[in-house]
Amino acid sequence: MSQFDRTTDSGAKADAESDRDADESEPVARTESCMSPSDVFATLGNDTRVEILRALLELGADEEPVSFTDLFEQVDIEDSANFSYHLRKLTGHFVKQGDDGYEFRYPGRKVVSSIFTGTLTERAQVGFFPAEGTCYACDGDLHGWYVDDTLSIGCTDCGTVQVSYPFPSGALDDREPEDFLQAFHHYVRHHYCLAADGVCPECTGSVDTALVRDPEEDDLDVAVTHRCGRCGYRLRSTVGVTLLDDADVLVFHSKRGVDLNTASFWQFDWCVSDARTEIVSEEPLRVQLTLPCDGDALRVLVDESVSVVDTEIVDADVTDAPEA
Repeated sequence: MSQFDRTTDSGAKADAESDRDADESEPVARTESCMSPSDVFATLGNDTRVEILRALLELGADEEPVSFTDLFEQVDIEDSANFSYHLRKLTGHFVKQGDDGYEFRYPGRKVVSSIFTGTLTERAQVGFFPAEGTCYACDGDLHGWYVDDTLSIGCTDCGTVQVSYPFPSGALDDREPEDFLQAFHHYVRHHYCLAADGVCPECTGSVDTALVRDPEEDDLDVAVTHRCGRCGYRLRSTVGVTLLDDADVLVFHSKRGVDLNTASFWQFDWCVSDARTEIVSEEPLRVQLTLPCDGDALRVLVDESVSVVDTEIVDADVTDAPEA
């Protein structure tokens, strides 16, 4: 479906046009371009067309239009008529043609990102390497590993996994483990913060978020579920990881010398377990998290919609929160 319009029924579109006539100030979505999944695969299943997309990337079509001549010279093809045919197949949905030349449309740029960063074309494997932090279950050292397009971080002693999440293999290029772990932190944090804000990390559709008691297939008493109503994308997490973008949580830690924007989230037991999460109400479901930092603790009350209801700073020594 086009990102501009989810409606394909002609009667519904006619009603929308009628509504627009009645109130010109109210914007109405319209279908600008639409291709079926099979048409997309058929269009992209050609070496010349993939090379055209690569040439647009190399010639800087993100910044300014590329002329037909420059594009033709960049692609390894001798027949200009054949080249024009393949370029026309891309123009409209993947590539935009203007007076000054050709540039990416969003779907075309997305294809380039997926193909040429290795998301769709590469498989990588990285053996064990040290990771910052300690295990929330036994206080043991952590290590990471990368297998089947997923980066995982777990304990070297008890084997408890702190986090495991799909991660494009292109992120490993030209990076030492310390660097791609930092990239992993930002990548995962961004996904969960987007989902918590109601935006799907995959398609930008609307996400429904809810607090779930005794979630299936999880060693948690309570978890957060995110589901996109558009593409069906799903995420499940601890309650704590959804607080990484909360203003009160950020300020509390910042005043005590901890930047949650850069500090690897798996260092904090409240992010990767429910050890510091207490259920304070069943009907409606509410939980309280206790986040310790530098002798103090921030108590955060969260409701069934995973909204922060209240926060309170207390002395960490007098809290009932268990040690990590």
